[in-house]
Amino acid sequence: MKRLISFSFIIFMLSMSIVQSQTVYDESKVPNFKVPDALLTFKGKKINSVKKWEKVRRPELLHYFKNKVYGRIPKTLEIDSYTVLEEDSNALNGKAKRKQIALSFKHNNKSLSFTILLYLPKEEQNPPLFLGYNFYGNHTITNDEAVLISTAWTRNNESFGIKNNSLDEASRGKRTHRWAIEKILKAGYGLATIYYGEVDPDTNDFSDGIHSLLYNKNQTQPKPDEWGSIAAWSWGMSRALDYFEKDKDVNANKVIAFGHSRLGKTSLWAGATDQRFAGVISNNSGCGGAALSKRKFGETIEKINHSFPHWFCDNFKQFNNNEEALVVDQHQLLSLIAPRPLYVASAEEDQWADPKGEFLSAYYASPVWDLYNKQGIEHMQMPKVNEPIHSTVSYHIRSGKHDVTDYDWENYIKWADTFVK
Repeated sequence: MKRLISFSFIIFMLSMSIVQSQTVYDESKVPNFKVPDALLTFKGKKINSVKKWEKVRRPELLHYFKNKVYGRIPKTLEIDSYTVLEEDSNALNGKAKRKQIALSFKHNNKSLSFTILLYLPKEEQNPPLFLGYNFYGNHTITNDEAVLISTAWTRNNESFGIKNNSLDEASRGKRTHRWAIEKILKAGYGLATIYYGEVDPDTNDFSDGIHSLLYNKNQTQPKPDEWGSIAAWSWGMSRALDYFEKDKDVNANKVIAFGHSRLGKTSLWAGATDQRFAGVISNNSGCGGAALSKRKFGETIEKINHSFPHWFCDNFKQFNNNEEALVVDQHQLLSLIAPRPLYVASAEEDQWADPKGEFLSAYYASPVWDLYNKQGIEHMQMPKVNEPIHSTVSYHIRSGKHDVTDYDWENYIKWADTFVK
C-alpha cells in the first residue's frame, strides 16, 4: 500500500510539473497579477519628481536588476588597445565608408578581442549610428567580400553552411535581409555591428569569453549575483561606445543601441546600464526583455532559465515558476532608459515573445517619461497590426514572424529622425 501511495504521489507531482510547464498562448489563462508601480519605491513612497526618480527610485531599481536578474559586473575592464584592421572610403559601390576595428582587452594574464564592422554614409560628417550585435558573424549581414570572417566559436547552422562550429565563406551574406544597410545609409545613419560570440560564446560555459578575464583566483564561473551572458554582451556594447568616443568619424552622442531577440534583451540592458546611449530599440525581445514576466505568457522565466541557464545571473533562477516573488517586472527595466527615446517592436506571429506583454510593458513604463515631459504610450489598448505608435516611447506590432524586416527598419529610422537625430 505504501508503495502504491508513493508511486501515486510521484505520478501526481510529475503531472503537476507538466501542467506548470505548459506554455500559455490563451489570454484567458493569463494569471491575475499586480504590475509593480514604476514610481513607487520599495519602501512604498511615491516618486513625483525627476530629482527623486534619479536619486532614489532609479538607483534602487537598477541595483535590483543587477543583483537578481542580469548580474553585476565584478570589476571595471577598459579597452587595452584598438586596431583599425581595414578601411575603405569607397565601400558598397561608393555608397559608404567601411572600417573594421579590433578592440582588445587584457586582465589576469588573459586576453580577448572583438571586431566592430562600421559602415558610414559617404556624404555625412559625424552621423548618428545604429549599433547592434549579429548572430553569425559580421560577414553574414552583407555580401561585401571585404568584411572579415570571425574565427570565434559559432553555433552550427546547416542552412548557413556552418559546420564544426567555425565560419567560412559559405555563410557570407546569409543574414542580409535583417540589416537594411542601404536604407540606413541613405537616411544618413551609420551602422555598426559585432559578432556577439566574440564577446561571450552563447553556451553554458564561462571559461571562454569575457567572464574569465575578471575571475578571482580559482574562480571558474560567476557568483550567483554576477553577470550572465546578456550582461556580458551589454558590456561589449558599452566598450564599442568607448571606442566611438575616440573615433572622429562618428557622433558618439547619437549612438542607438539595437537588438533582436536575445540581443534585444541585450540592447535594453545596455541602455539601462549605460546612459550614454542616445536611444534604444528592442526588436522581439520577449521574456527577460520587454515582455512582462508576471503574465507567464509564451516563454517564461522557468523556460528561459532551463533552455539558456547562462543568460542571466544564477539569482534569477529563484523566480522559476515563482514570478510572484519578483518585486519588479520588465516595464521597470524599460523605465531605466527614460528620458531617452525607446522603441519596442513585436511581431504578430511571435507569440512566444508575448507581443501584448511587450506592449503593456512600454505602457506601464511610460509614467517615468511623463516626469520628464516626454510622451510615452498613452493608452492601454494595443495598436492594430502595422499601425505604429510613434512618440518618445514608440511601439509597433507588425505582421509576420520572429525576425527583423524592412518594415521594422523603416519605422526605426522614422522614429530616430524625430527623436534622436
